[in-house]
Amino acid sequence: MSRRTFIILLFLLNIISFSCQTQNQTQNQTQTNTEVSNYQTITDEIGRKVKVVKTPQRIISLAPSITEILFSLGLGSKVVGVTSYCNYPKEAANIAKVSDTLHPNLEMIISLKPDLVLVSTASQLEQFTAKLSEVGIPVFVIKSQSVIGVINSIELVGQVTNSVEQATKLTDSLKARLEKVIQENNSKSRPKIFFIVGTEPLITAGRNAFITDLINLAGGTSISADVETEWPAYSIETVIARSPDIILSPGSHVDGESSNTALPKGLAATPAVKKQQTYQIDGDLILRPGPRIIDGLEQMSKIFHPEK
Repeated sequence: MSRRTFIILLFLLNIISFSCQTQNQTQNQTQTNTEVSNYQTITDEIGRKVKVVKTPQRIISLAPSITEILFSLGLGSKVVGVTSYCNYPKEAANIAKVSDTLHPNLEMIISLKPDLVLVSTASQLEQFTAKLSEVGIPVFVIKSQSVIGVINSIELVGQVTNSVEQATKLTDSLKARLEKVIQENNSKSRPKIFFIVGTEPLITAGRNAFITDLINLAGGTSISADVETEWPAYSIETVIARSPDIILSPGSHVDGESSNTALPKGLAATPAVKKQQTYQIDGDLILRPGPRIIDGLEQMSKIFHPEK
């Protein structure tokens, strides 16, 4: 082979090599750009930055309230796992049960191959986040502690599931209904409310409890709103001393019904019992921080101000 031929061949090989390198770099860059475009990083409600696919197709909900939010955004067909307490809407009953909210079945969750797991409390997080992270499953925390917080959570779920338009439509409606209740009660007297969570022992709602905010927005004043503990034990003597006008408790599938069911006998001395102002509201409406919370608020407001 002549020196000239050798030089030409070497030149051609360099060109081919450069071309291949450029092609590989382009392919790698394209792949990187595709991965970036398919994912988003969103901060959840306890401040964690979570990388999640832009449009999740397989979602697991580990709270009844989150399940309700997902269905209200039209995402029911994408929900592949829920808790045993997820009873609304009725379609949720047909979805695989992966948890009782406190004890998620890790193996089952992983086997369902979710691209997003939504939880409602940080306490759930510690148990399984590390293991899910090992297999690339993102965990996103929703934590609502007020009615406005619920609306904000719905907007955030809309963002993390690429359902912003649906979330905006729903939250605009909820905000309008909330404002209507507030305006209707703005100039009215505020009855004193005692909310019963449990009777043995007697448990109520403290300052930071979700239900206390609901009572306030509905036009009432909780007699236990000064207690720092979220769900404090409360003595019958203190209830009697604070003279509640209305006693309210959660029921099952009730609609603001008057009821003395299972009230401690000592409460008979309160103005609420004497005037038959004891009521039950469906607990799923007033204790679940989901889209039906405004239904519970409206029922509560009617109890507090029946004259409107």
